[in-house]
Amino acid sequence: MPDTVIRGGMVITPDGPVACDIAVDGGCFSAIGPELPGGAVEIDARGMTVMPGLIDVHVHFNEPGRTDWEGAATGSRALAAGGGTLFFDMPLNSTPCTVDAANFDSKAEALAQSSLTDFALWGGVIPRNHSALDELAERGVIGFKAFMCDSGLPEFPRADDLTLFEAMLVAARHDLPLAVHAESEEITKALAGRMREAGRHDIRAYLDSRPVLAELEAIQRAALLAKETGARLHIVHISSGRGVALAAELRAQGARITIETCPHYLFFTEEDVERLGAVAKCAPPLRQEQERSQLWRQLKEGVIDIVASDHSPAPPELKQDADFFQVWGGIAGGQSTLAVLLNGGLSMQLIAQVTAATPARRFRIARKGFIAVGFDADFTIIDRRASFTLETSDLFYRHKMSPYTGYTFQGAVKRTVLRGRTIFENGSIHFNQPGQLIRPQERSC
Repeated sequence: MPDTVIRGGMVITPDGPVACDIAVDGGCFSAIGPELPGGAVEIDARGMTVMPGLIDVHVHFNEPGRTDWEGAATGSRALAAGGGTLFFDMPLNSTPCTVDAANFDSKAEALAQSSLTDFALWGGVIPRNHSALDELAERGVIGFKAFMCDSGLPEFPRADDLTLFEAMLVAARHDLPLAVHAESEEITKALAGRMREAGRHDIRAYLDSRPVLAELEAIQRAALLAKETGARLHIVHISSGRGVALAAELRAQGARITIETCPHYLFFTEEDVERLGAVAKCAPPLRQEQERSQLWRQLKEGVIDIVASDHSPAPPELKQDADFFQVWGGIAGGQSTLAVLLNGGLSMQLIAQVTAATPARRFRIARKGFIAVGFDADFTIIDRRASFTLETSDLFYRHKMSPYTGYTFQGAVKRTVLRGRTIFENGSIHFNQPGQLIRPQERSC
């Protein structure tokens, strides 16, 4: 008798949607098929969709050191409420940043105590930490992350071209991806300076200081370095259709590029920033409608590989400066990725691909990302017929701020399961035991 049987859902398998049962034993999928023998526990999924748990490859949960901004306890609960079972935490915003083995160890220990879901860690690339990258790889980082522009944090300075080049050599040696925030420091800094000199501190001035050109220039430069070193380049949060098109063209020319965008670039435009204010500030900024429409088209055509939240929260006081350049830039959206995608006219197969299957494949996460026998029983059950309006009270974040509140979405997460254990059900969190640190090529079953 299996531990659990999920009955009658429309299951998103690697081969396509199938109406069937799923058996779970020892935290893994043990059988998939019609009318399976009963389990100790049975879950009725008839009329619902069962898809792999989301793997969010880009979050800032800020632990240790800045848990007053978020923390893995609240961040991972929000992720679970949105159908997620695994996140990759970025190396900055936590204090200290994850730029050497000792800091990796302290962060891994902290998250092992507080995270509801499984987690993996990015390692940071900053000037003068080149000698620490090998030990970070040995510890099990999922990849390396660098900023090509000012990160906003003095303890995580941007990587100049030589730093980036040398880090790519290390990343290539370990076959780990190097992720870049691709915006030109020269362009953005100079334009921001001009705005401020002219006495401009408004929202429109900020938007104009970070044009699409700054993204295109940085993508081009990062791809050249990646092609020269043979490194796997992961371009995070591409904000524009033109940025995706350029990255795809460079990939066709031989650069090993993975393209990521975020739900807020698919859902909002720059007009929403001017309407909503600081809660919708991010970098790169939200773009014009034509860029947003092109992103949706590229997503549907399979050009975009991964959709990740870039969940980057901050306390309310950091979102209240009258000078919009000084407002903390980051959108709290880790709970809403699936909601946005379910309302974009995408097939469930494509949604599972960009949020689970491709992340697992590209980052070499064994036994996750698919509903298949022998894989970890990480999945979410969705009622496509249900609609909901996201209220502030629904948010599991430490600070109840998100640009998505007040919007109505079709399709609701009813249950999220991690390695066979229900961690979220009908609006409530179930905390049985903490999540686990996941490393590349790690096998759980």
